[in-house]
Amino acid sequence: MSTMQIKFLKISIIIVVAVLLGSCNDGTIPRPYGYFRVDLPKPEYRTLDTLNLPYQFEISKYATMISRNVSGEKFWIDLDYPKLNASVYCSYKPVKNNLLGLLEDSRKIVYKHSVKADGISEKFFENKEKKVYGIFYDLKGNTASSVQFVLTDSVHHFFRGSLYFNNVPNKDSIAPMSDFIRADLVRLMESFEWKK
Repeated sequence: MSTMQIKFLKISIIIVVAVLLGSCNDGTIPRPYGYFRVDLPKPEYRTLDTLNLPYQFEISKYATMISRNVSGEKFWIDLDYPKLNASVYCSYKPVKNNLLGLLEDSRKIVYKHSVKADGISEKFFENKEKKVYGIFYDLKGNTASSVQFVLTDSVHHFFRGSLYFNNVPNKDSIAPMSDFIRADLVRLMESFEWKK
């Protein structure tokens, strides 16, 4: 080997070692946030029918009904999902020639979330046989409430519900639970009946 080849070999080895040593740093790589996996149960329903309420419907067997006392109001309940850290707050008002006002108040409450919402869709609901009519509001994005709905018979009764999770809203982390409860609320609306 010539002197020139030996020098070239030494320089090549030094360069390779320098590159290898320079590539061994503790640089961090940002990773997306991870969320705990939530194993959701198979949906099962039971009829919520108490003598003191002017309505009945099917609720998930994983939800519990809690009567809520609000001064001057009757028949307000909460549907609590303890394992999902969520509640559906339900209110009832008798209709006394004020249906449009009740509907407008509910719409305003829903659209207060438009600041954080990526979108709000409205789906109309009608069950002529049971005289139950309503609107299902689906709120997308990091809103405090991801689902709200109203039900009425247009003459005597007005029922409203709002889903809230007991933590900071993050659409990615609560999406599976929100979808699970959303299906329960659709079932609630479909099985809803006014008592005579």
